[in-house]
Amino acid sequence: MAFTQLRTTQVEFLEQYLRGTNRELSSAQAAATFGIKNLRARMTEFRQTGLRVRKSKNTVGRTVYSVSRRDMFGDQGKIFA
Repeated sequence: MAFTQLRTTQVEFLEQYLRGTNRELSSAQAAATFGIKNLRARMTEFRQTGLRVRKSKNTVGRTVYSVSRRDMFGDQGKIFA
């Protein structure tokens, strides 16, 4: 059961939540808080559309993702909105 109900698509929400905010999100956090089951797939969609996705490890050792404000071409406009 997700803590928050999403009113947009998952990629639209993640773009708004992560892009250019210096926030990081792990798969466990995404599933528990927002009900997003396969965060890795959403990050792959971001990469395929040209967004820069950074991947690192948190203090527990799990993979966390963050998204750069600019895409690969230097644009800042929303892609999924």
